[in-house]
Amino acid sequence: MSSRLYPMAAGNFAIGTGMFVTAGLLPPISTDLGVSRSAAGQLMTVFALAYAVLSPLLAALTARMSRRTVLLLAMAVFVVGNTLTALAPTYALVMLTRVLAAAGAAMFTPTSSAVANALTEPERRGRALALVMGGLSVSSAIGVPLGTWLGQAAGWRSTLWMVAGLGLVGLIGVAALVPEVRIPASGRLRERFEPLRDRRVPAVMVTQLLMFAAGFTAYTYIGSLFDLPLPAVLWAWGLGGIVGNALGGRLTDVYGPRRMILGGLGASVVFLALIPVANLALPIALIWAFLWGATGWLVAPAQQFRTVVAVPGNVPVGLGLLSSAQYLGLFVAGLSGGAALEGYGRIGVVVLAAGFGVVALLFTLVTYRERARVSVPAT
Repeated sequence: MSSRLYPMAAGNFAIGTGMFVTAGLLPPISTDLGVSRSAAGQLMTVFALAYAVLSPLLAALTARMSRRTVLLLAMAVFVVGNTLTALAPTYALVMLTRVLAAAGAAMFTPTSSAVANALTEPERRGRALALVMGGLSVSSAIGVPLGTWLGQAAGWRSTLWMVAGLGLVGLIGVAALVPEVRIPASGRLRERFEPLRDRRVPAVMVTQLLMFAAGFTAYTYIGSLFDLPLPAVLWAWGLGGIVGNALGGRLTDVYGPRRMILGGLGASVVFLALIPVANLALPIALIWAFLWGATGWLVAPAQQFRTVVAVPGNVPVGLGLLSSAQYLGLFVAGLSGGAALEGYGRIGVVVLAAGFGVVALLFTLVTYRERARVSVPAT
């Protein structure tokens, strides 16, 4: 079963690298394109907004296709988008190509989660979702530091060529190993939002939005928050993410999503507030980044499991909405974090990130009161 899931993890690895790596390349991007670092940071913002908007639209358009076909189409679009980014000569064209790359990601990531859910027994779904989404956390440990180093050494466009190559590997893997899977879903756009009628679903979405707004307000502008070697800090954060994502899936299966979400959110708030302390010395920064990455990614499988429980009869739509909320959080983080950096400097970014985290924790405490374990029906 794992052999069928690894190609989708590889695709998410390429997607995570392509999106997150721009945070470490703001100086060379801003210099090459003649824009400010804040403007360069909006490359991640426009990617996130395009993903959030396009995910339900593309899900409706591809609803009647087999999931394997959707995965192949999605990764092909992602590869083309990143290739065009590497070739685009101006800031405006770069922004447009990020929208195309985001369209591919918006189809691939939620579809990969739905396929993993369909291929796995209920008692192992937390681990299966963690494996597939683990590509994103592994990208932050390997792909992002490698891409940051490559971009600094050979130019940021070389990093985008690397991302396109990674996407091609994921495409080949899906073609070779992922079976045909058809999951019943309506092609009507209106019905893509039907799960929002259940009050549990908007609650999950808001938690996801606030959680990612908190983490990525700091992450998007991490190069402006630290005076230490950035690739090392990003590597430690990503390594922690791998551990957190792996543990999160297993612990969610054992203890349930509520404990994992509340514990992860509470710890993340603490680590966001400690950013000034982490910047004092590289050893402190590495330990801090590892722990922050671990606690942040600990929550991801639990949020996915929580969504599956809320909409067991409409898993692809529910996971698509979850992804949209996640990327809306990244969009909010990019805009508000850039404004905080311009207006108040580093301390403004730290306070804003921690503030988002506190709101996420309080909101979840109030709205998520389901304590009983629920067996998730097979799709």
